[in-house]
Amino acid sequence: MGRLLITENITADGRIEMLDEWFDPSPGGGIDAWLEGMQCAGASSNAVILGRQTFEDFRGHWPHHTDEPAGAYVDQVQKYVVSSSMTDPQWLSSTILSGDPVDEVRRLKDSGGGDLTLAGSITLAHAVLAAGLVDELRLLVFPYVQGRGKCLVPEGLAIPRLELTEARALPSGVVLLRYAIASS
Repeated sequence: MGRLLITENITADGRIEMLDEWFDPSPGGGIDAWLEGMQCAGASSNAVILGRQTFEDFRGHWPHHTDEPAGAYVDQVQKYVVSSSMTDPQWLSSTILSGDPVDEVRRLKDSGGGDLTLAGSITLAHAVLAAGLVDELRLLVFPYVQGRGKCLVPEGLAIPRLELTEARALPSGVVLLRYAIASS
């Protein structure tokens, strides 16, 4: 069985919904931190899982930036998009998962195909966290306070024990934090 890793860009006040312009995917604009986080995740992940909206955002940006390391990585890695409405992903190495999102992610995790990284995808992240499927959180904490927007964890969900496995300050001021979710 593989592990499920969540990689999220997050503000210092814990918001993952990008309502303001605190994350810029251009070189030097925050992508360096994002790429470092993805490379960290990619070192052990065989695929990326995305919700439909995040997938469409990625598909609209990264295929046009394959000359950059992040673009090359995202374009080539196996991508799974959880969607009940999409019929054609229109992107290399992409597969649609149209069943129950938690069941689909559980099936992938149990398939023995290696580790999976879920990136962004707030609704899907909330669902798999609530279902207890997540093994590790990889947070790229940006030096910004947004003061509004959705948080990493849905209202009412407690994760009683996280084990810090890495903390690294990046030159951009972003901090990479990795937490293993301890078994109960």
